[in-house]
Amino acid sequence: MEKPDFAEVLEVASEAGHILLENGAEISRVEDIMDRIATHYGVSSSNFFVLSNGIFTTGQAEKVLKSGGQASTYANVAFIPIRSVQLCKVTAVNRLSYDISAGKCSLEEAKERIAGIKSMPAKPLLEQFVATAFSSAGFSAVFGGGFLDCTAAFIAGALLFLFMSFVSSRYLSKIVGGICNAFLVSLVSIACWRIGVGVCLSNIIIGAVMPLIPGVPFTNGVRDLANSDYLAGITRMTDAMMGFFCIAMGVAAAFLIDGAISGGMLKLTGYEPNPETESYLAQSIAAMIGTVGFAVLYGVDRKQYLIAGVIGVIGWLTFLVASRIGGMSSPEAALFAALMVCLLSRFSAVPTRCPAQIFIICGIFTLVPGAGIFWFSYYLTSGDVLMAVTSGFMAVKVAVAIVLGIIIAMEIPQRLFSHHTHKAH
Repeated sequence: MEKPDFAEVLEVASEAGHILLENGAEISRVEDIMDRIATHYGVSSSNFFVLSNGIFTTGQAEKVLKSGGQASTYANVAFIPIRSVQLCKVTAVNRLSYDISAGKCSLEEAKERIAGIKSMPAKPLLEQFVATAFSSAGFSAVFGGGFLDCTAAFIAGALLFLFMSFVSSRYLSKIVGGICNAFLVSLVSIACWRIGVGVCLSNIIIGAVMPLIPGVPFTNGVRDLANSDYLAGITRMTDAMMGFFCIAMGVAAAFLIDGAISGGMLKLTGYEPNPETESYLAQSIAAMIGTVGFAVLYGVDRKQYLIAGVIGVIGWLTFLVASRIGGMSSPEAALFAALMVCLLSRFSAVPTRCPAQIFIICGIFTLVPGAGIFWFSYYLTSGDVLMAVTSGFMAVKVAVAIVLGIIIAMEIPQRLFSHHTHKAH
């Protein structure tokens, strides 16, 4: 059989890497899959350099002389901006790389499949609309809201999706759009609360802003730093921190506008769990709804919705049991829960041939310190600097605990998760 042209091989590898990086894959996975594709088709001299928003690809044929006595070379630089994430494309490329490694896919077939993956449509707008509204309601219950609070969060989440789809994503920059998104959803939450739709304003806003949490850059930033990809890790963590900052600014602006209209700053107390949703059953249902909602928003394959939801539920129940029964602090409970989410994700990745990152990104959302971000914004706006610092520091500690949980779980050798099914993959 004729050996594939090395330039075509590198084109295929580059296209695969482009799809992965654009849709939320971590740097190490992008490099591994690109190298796996090139190596299988006999291009061992390829060289890939992957950044958080770009791929440099170079290669040289094996001393094949062309006219003029020059060896055939290949070089390509691709800028890949951070856009909306479709994790189903990451899964599709991951499965394609397995098929290529197993010799089930020729180069032409690989090119056709990559073209098909690139053209995969996003989730229907209606499905995303419903997912945003229900995930807001679900997380409102997770963070202590009652049925009326969930209703208000549902309304705010629905309006948030419409604004994001038709205004902020089209006409506003990422930072300005992020602030405006948080401002709108907070203002709608306050309006619902003032007309009697909702009991606890803090629980409404916390649930409603959850669709804005930058879960993909945060999780991938942790993975990249753990893999010693410091430049990419710092870039993605900076992107995540900017997302958190935009949320805080938007929430603060909403309280300032409301205070200017009503004649005074709203006085809120701390965490107020509602007995209506405090039971483990209610919390499990709420966590399932919230996690599946994010799976929809991040474009996960529909076949993986249930697995992602179950992992999110188990992670949240681990947190609740550790804190309620075990008496652990929030950071300690978050550490154990993050470990559980990552371990379950790695076990689930093998039979489904999905990257573990797919399940980690969705399952970790129940642990993200959204409440800490809200209280930091509120106390800072109301002038209570001490409480703002306390809330902010607690949010940072929970975030660090999640980071440690992810790092520890990802350091466990892969053979412990896949040795029973290694031959199949």
